[in-house]
Amino acid sequence: MSGGLIGPDGTPRNYPGSFDGTPMFLGCSERDFHIPKERVEYSAQVLQRMGGQVTARLYPNMGHTINQDEIHVVQAMMAAL
Repeated sequence: MSGGLIGPDGTPRNYPGSFDGTPMFLGCSERDFHIPKERVEYSAQVLQRMGGQVTARLYPNMGHTINQDEIHVVQAMMAAL
């Protein structure tokens, strides 16, 4: 929820290890003033490359908050575990 890897652009993202299918959710507004959508998209790619089962959703004009869809997605992910 409002997720993205931290650090300045250009930070090396060659992390060791594997998430080995761990479910992950990155939800964010397309216009979040804290996290650019490009950061969310790139973070999803990095986590997928590391073996994460990533669900990424960008919501139009939501701002820096959490919506009901995000809550439902995370609830479903937790129930599946």
